[in-house]
Amino acid sequence: MEIYCTRPHCPRPQNLFPDLDDNATIRTVQQKYCTACGMPLMLDGRYLPTKLLGRGGFGAAFLARDRRTPGMRQCVVKQFQPAGDLSPTQLQLAQDLFEREAVVLEEIGRQHEQIPDLYAFFPVIIPGLQARQQDQFFYLVQEYIDGQNLEEELAEKGKYSEQEVLEILREILSVLKFVHEKGIIHRDIKPSNIMRHRNGKFYLLDFGAVKQVTNAPTSISGASTGIYSLGFAPPEQMSGGRVFPSTDLYALAVTVVMLLTGEQDLSQLFDAYSNQWKWRDHVTVSPHLADILDRMLLSAANQRYQSAQEVLDALDAVQKPILPTHINPRQPSVTGRAQSQQTQTQTQVQKPPAQKFSLIKVLTAAAFSGFEGALITIGLFSLLQSPIMTLAAAFIILSGLIFAQWRRWIGGSDLLIFPAITLPIVLFLLRGGLTIGQVVILSIAAALVAIAVTALFRLIYKLLSLLL
Repeated sequence: MEIYCTRPHCPRPQNLFPDLDDNATIRTVQQKYCTACGMPLMLDGRYLPTKLLGRGGFGAAFLARDRRTPGMRQCVVKQFQPAGDLSPTQLQLAQDLFEREAVVLEEIGRQHEQIPDLYAFFPVIIPGLQARQQDQFFYLVQEYIDGQNLEEELAEKGKYSEQEVLEILREILSVLKFVHEKGIIHRDIKPSNIMRHRNGKFYLLDFGAVKQVTNAPTSISGASTGIYSLGFAPPEQMSGGRVFPSTDLYALAVTVVMLLTGEQDLSQLFDAYSNQWKWRDHVTVSPHLADILDRMLLSAANQRYQSAQEVLDALDAVQKPILPTHINPRQPSVTGRAQSQQTQTQTQVQKPPAQKFSLIKVLTAAAFSGFEGALITIGLFSLLQSPIMTLAAAFIILSGLIFAQWRRWIGGSDLLIFPAITLPIVLFLLRGGLTIGQVVILSIAAALVAIAVTALFRLIYKLLSLLL
């Protein structure tokens, strides 16, 4: 097993211990030390860092295993490690921010399923690398969210559709509603702090910059600390002034605009001369959503929506047509007819456009389904020797794969990994009954048939849409 040393600037942080490949040994061993710098590797006697996840201005994050749990649970260990030459006041402020994250996670992590749980918070004091010197480190251990953050997704897939950002917007607004009702402002909403779990659920991460508005201020003047991400912070936060729930809503709107446009350089979307966001020309979305985002992006905090619930209500308003009242169904009045026509016009204007159709993605999924379906069918027939049982079992398995693609549990490189694993298994089951070339040709033929059938249905759908 490899354990990663968490001491900053360790010359060789990777440490390999073959004896720890045995779980029984991991649970009983007293301690392991870095072979390069002597740093204790088992933090608090139980957490074993295995991989560096990333470094930031105030610390580093490591993927770790908890040896005191039956399944060696994965978790994230965050280390307080401020960068740069900080003054004692700045260092104390940074430490306070780190400790505040632990306090907030302990308070709200277990109360909301889309915020990581806090597992532990502890200091580690060890001898320094120089004589007569001690080093002190602070560690925070929290729930590990297995997935990708939106910054990684954006770099991989490009711009998002309107329907996709609406799903993200609604989920994060629900989280912010809960957070703000607790008197907490996140202050660092951005794509890298929103994680999509493999099950499709979105999590809000990194509460290291939070401000509890109901508690004591973070400085003598009561002003906000200069902790923010450039481009996502509104004017009141960048100037060091007070922050509000609408401060988080501004940053969330910037995040949504970045996802819609696919533009990671925010300076291309902001006109410094007019001090306004100019993003509409870069994307096609419904006017209703665009108006909501523009209001969230207003410079003055009091002109934006004042709560996450207000934004949710505004999003829902487009789905609630205004029905005329007090109308005799047999003899509608002129006013009633006018109101009905107005309602129909409003509904037509406000109806958001359908999600953009990607023919390449659909055909790629069809090719995967055909290829993988052929492999599964060949393998099952070699085992079951019954056409009916083989087709039934293959149908069930393939339906599960198609459902997993629809829910985005699998995709991208997974479409290559599944056939690469299935092919050798099928060849082993056949034991020479078919050559690898024959199996591959049959599978490719099935993939082409799936593509042709999918394209044919798409063509029929388009023709019917034009005719009807």
